[in-house]
Amino acid sequence: MESAAAREPRGAEGPRPSAPPPSPAEPPAAPRARPRLVFRTQLAHGSPTGKIEGFTNVRELYAKIAEAFGIAPTEILFCTLNSHKVDMQKLLGGQIGLEDFIFAHVRGETKEVEVTKTEDALGLTITDNGAGYAFIKRIKEGSIINRIEAVCVGDSIEAINDHSIVGCRHYEVAKMLRELPKAQPFTLRLVQPKRAFDMIGQRSRGSKCPVEGKVTSGRETLRLRSGGAATVEEVPGEFEEEATRRVDDLLESYMGIPSTMVETSKKTASVQEFARLLDSVLGEFAFPDEFVVEVWAAIGEARDACG
Repeated sequence: MESAAAREPRGAEGPRPSAPPPSPAEPPAAPRARPRLVFRTQLAHGSPTGKIEGFTNVRELYAKIAEAFGIAPTEILFCTLNSHKVDMQKLLGGQIGLEDFIFAHVRGETKEVEVTKTEDALGLTITDNGAGYAFIKRIKEGSIINRIEAVCVGDSIEAINDHSIVGCRHYEVAKMLRELPKAQPFTLRLVQPKRAFDMIGQRSRGSKCPVEGKVTSGRETLRLRSGGAATVEEVPGEFEEEATRRVDDLLESYMGIPSTMVETSKKTASVQEFARLLDSVLGEFAFPDEFVVEVWAAIGEARDACG
């Protein structure tokens, strides 16, 4: 008897099993686990030592410090590295050495001063903490502000003529101050960092705090970024440090953003290209051509000096 298969017309084939589904694409390789970086921290006016980790930018850093000490992140004005003093040479910027000790300077007393602008420049160099507070980084000798004893380096500028500038970047604050009319008094509301002089003496004798001016033992730093993950990188080289120092001197009467200019210069090959790119980044300041040329020359001198 002929089977059903035999009765199929020649050339006809029985049903085939369905093909297996295509294998899914290989999953992307898991990102390499970031090393666990733990930093020691204290409040600059005195506190126990805390430990923080898991931050990628300044705002997250402040949140971690605030959590460690049970305060609000908005209480923190700025941080210094390896020194509890209001030392702008130790100011925490975009990088933290892996062995650095972080001191957080928090809000202290509020004060108001009246200033009359008798010259174009007040003599202030302003920076900001990256989290909403602009503060005084430098006061020029013999300037208008230098003659007002109540104004100190480290004071946060909270308001100009009762107009709050919390949340403004340092260059925005510098522009507001530059645009104030001459011969017309204005009021600055300042917040000074909290101080505890008895703790300063105790720290100088204690053994549990890092030595003042301590330099990181390694050659790596944690670079904080406004977007994306923090990365461990080599410390800035001799060229970057020298160029930043020279540009900082030139920017004294402007707004204190030397690192931005140095980084911009590294992306350009000529003063014309540097001027165009600088205009796209800081065009609102309308730097005069001669100033841009002078900055470019200073960076070039630093590059030549450092090989």
